[in-house]
Amino acid sequence: MENERLVSPEKLNEDEQNTGMPVSLRPESLSDFVGQPLVCENLKVFIEAAKKRGEALDHVLLFGPPGLGKTTLASIVAKELGVGFRATSAPMISKSGDLAAILTNLERNDVLFIDEIHRLNPAIEEVLYSAMEDFQLDLIIGEGPSARSVRIDLQPFTLVGATTRSGLLSTPLRERFGIPLRLDFYSPEELKKIVVRGARLLGMPISDDGAMEVAKRSRGTPRVAGRLLRRVRDFGAMADASEVDNQIADKALRRLDVDNYGLDAFDRRYLECIAMNYGGGPVGADTLAAALSEERDTIEEVIEPFLLKLGFLQRTPRGRVISDSGREYLGLPQIRKTRPADSQFDLLKMIEEDM
Repeated sequence: MENERLVSPEKLNEDEQNTGMPVSLRPESLSDFVGQPLVCENLKVFIEAAKKRGEALDHVLLFGPPGLGKTTLASIVAKELGVGFRATSAPMISKSGDLAAILTNLERNDVLFIDEIHRLNPAIEEVLYSAMEDFQLDLIIGEGPSARSVRIDLQPFTLVGATTRSGLLSTPLRERFGIPLRLDFYSPEELKKIVVRGARLLGMPISDDGAMEVAKRSRGTPRVAGRLLRRVRDFGAMADASEVDNQIADKALRRLDVDNYGLDAFDRRYLECIAMNYGGGPVGADTLAAALSEERDTIEEVIEPFLLKLGFLQRTPRGRVISDSGREYLGLPQIRKTRPADSQFDLLKMIEEDM
């Protein structure tokens, strides 16, 4: 299952419990945050300006693939502002009373973080609009003839929303975020810095080439880098190595079935399904989800983004298609491409000759 994949960018239980990788391993300031330079530079400007004015920071929307640091950035925003931080997720807010309870307990200029904000109930969204714009809550109390409208004043606050699927956000909600920031996959050099820092905090000696070996196979995702680092540390301890080098890291990751691209058996199964069962595509996402016994959302949000980044996969209006580089990765022969236009012109030429 997807939740058991070592290279899954989704948060697993082991990322927070009994991992030997404490929460303090997360960067706690923008200066410690590695990667996303433009995002960090812009955030620093907005935060300093808000502090000078003594106002709440404008509402922030963080979007991008999972595991890139959206939750970490939200907590950093609160620390940099020197205010309180409250975190929740959209599926946990089931009714407007839940949202009212959270908002009324916020202090002045506090930061409220809502993860998976694209899954917010439409009725709760309507309540959130006035809270974001006017710092007021309009609630209906009671039912039937005795129902009445109540307006509650709120302290100014900053809403930080995070989503992996910004396209599912309603337009009115998206437009109420004054600071939309996209997080992209990390480069191997940036991930190497994250691995070196993580190894230092874990008390694990690691060479530069060993750190780069882990970074290259981390799918451009810090969360995966941290998870692979912990597993490599286990192999290094069993080998009684004084330092983890690229050979130990390579051996460990191969034992874990993570190849040089950071792809695992499930990624290869996905690509092989398209190549072998459907002739390389195009094939629809629902068909693939049924063939692989996975949810469509899992395929679109977790598996495909990195394959698209590598250029192994193409999304077309007709469905998913394996690219030439994807076929090369699988060791399959290239397909000779023909232009549909050529056959149309040939047909017209034949008609003209018959006339």
